[in-house]
Amino acid sequence: MILQSQESLEMLVMVSRLLSSKLEISELLTTIMRLASRVVGAERASLYLLDEKTKELYFDVALGLPEDVQKMRFKLGEGMAGTCAKEAVSIIINDVANDPRHSKKADAKSGYTTRSLLTCPMIIKGKVIGVVQAINRTDGDFSETDKNNFEAFASQAAIAIENSRLFSSVKEEKRKMEIVFKKIKEGAILTDTAGEILILNNSAKLYLEQDKYKFTGIKTAFSDFSIKPGPETILTSSPAVSRFEAVREKPKKLYLEGAAIKLFKETKDGDSLHEGWLWILSDVTAQRLEECMARNFLSLISHKFKTPLASINGYAQILSEEAQAKALPEMVQKSSATILAQGLKLNTLVESLLDFVTIENMDETGLNITSFDALEMINETVEIMKRRFKDVPGLTFKIAVTEKVTLNSDRNLIKNAVKCLVDNAVKFNPAREKLVIVSAQTREGNAILSVGDNGTGIPGEELENIFNKFYQVEASFTGQVEGWGLGLSLVKKTAELHHGRVFAKSQLQKGSAFTILLPL
Repeated sequence: MILQSQESLEMLVMVSRLLSSKLEISELLTTIMRLASRVVGAERASLYLLDEKTKELYFDVALGLPEDVQKMRFKLGEGMAGTCAKEAVSIIINDVANDPRHSKKADAKSGYTTRSLLTCPMIIKGKVIGVVQAINRTDGDFSETDKNNFEAFASQAAIAIENSRLFSSVKEEKRKMEIVFKKIKEGAILTDTAGEILILNNSAKLYLEQDKYKFTGIKTAFSDFSIKPGPETILTSSPAVSRFEAVREKPKKLYLEGAAIKLFKETKDGDSLHEGWLWILSDVTAQRLEECMARNFLSLISHKFKTPLASINGYAQILSEEAQAKALPEMVQKSSATILAQGLKLNTLVESLLDFVTIENMDETGLNITSFDALEMINETVEIMKRRFKDVPGLTFKIAVTEKVTLNSDRNLIKNAVKCLVDNAVKFNPAREKLVIVSAQTREGNAILSVGDNGTGIPGEELENIFNKFYQVEASFTGQVEGWGLGLSLVKKTAELHHGRVFAKSQLQKGSAFTILLPL
């Protein structure tokens, strides 16, 4: 008896080693089938897995069984396997012929005669995932010792199957990720928290010439590029997403726009643990070169317009004044007045174009940083806008500044940005009684300048687009007024030059509020 127990223990140890060495599910299930009969000295064995959707048992691997038998399925409670799976208990039958629980479907199709059965459930975390059966003990009847040994085997088999399934699932997810990772047009690099590269796709290899430089970390990946901010700065930054731009001058100019995204995993305690970075690179060379050409073109035409416009407006003003002073015919007076008005309007458009070109070409070194009072600047701006819109009926300005707000920034640029917001608040407001509210406050280390109105509002899907260059919400919604669609783009650029941002909130038929947020 002691010898038999020792042999059983050695068998189970060997089984455990074999099962733990198999990770591929098909290979594992075949191994389980071959070992199951040896564990309890049976002629053969069967392995059923449970289909969670249909709640049926099926043969995943069926050694030596005819094809029509392999396709058979058993419902929970049907036959010995179905009963074992339903009740989650092991069953011994040493006289199958006289037990009504035995289903003879498999014997009838296979031609095999079943005399005795030992059936054990495979259970993981209290859940039955399948059933393993030993069929026809070669020497005598199945005993309680056989049942105990077979249950131990079934338990090991269940753990091995679960591990194999998890391995297959992870392997499949990894395969899918690699396919997506390699196929996407943008460059993609996966690194650990220190910046060591784990995976990079073909686009990233081409952009950064990985085959040439053989870099292994993100810090050395941009050796030919001028990058702002640098990888070292990004790796120690706190935001979840850091944006950067990399420029290569030779052998051919290449502009890459990038985003470094922090990756997190959840700990057992429910906390988020930073485990790596995903770096996305987009080739924006064509866009940047086009923008450069557009800026040069706009700068050229706006400067070329200035001289003839000055002459046109000067003589138009003289003609208009002379026509009125000498009481020339009404047609002459109207014509000269119209020429002057349209010339001044064109002059305003050219001035706004020049402002835009100037700020587009500017960087931080071009800022004239001074310390000034926000309320004083707002009062000055509102007075200018009152004079500009003196002929607009029903227009009311309200200034809401309840605390001292001191800005350290380029006063002229901030003033022009506020003017642009006020200009839009008036021009795009069809209400009879127009209200424009200009406010300033400090909050959480930032200065907040806002311009609100009681206009028609802006559709939610347009809020991101309105800051793009030359963009205006369609005429059918706003009635569209004269302008380049550059004002909000200028405001955005001004905020970014000061390491700030601009955003808008709006409700249809209630109005909009545009906010410039500047770090103090």
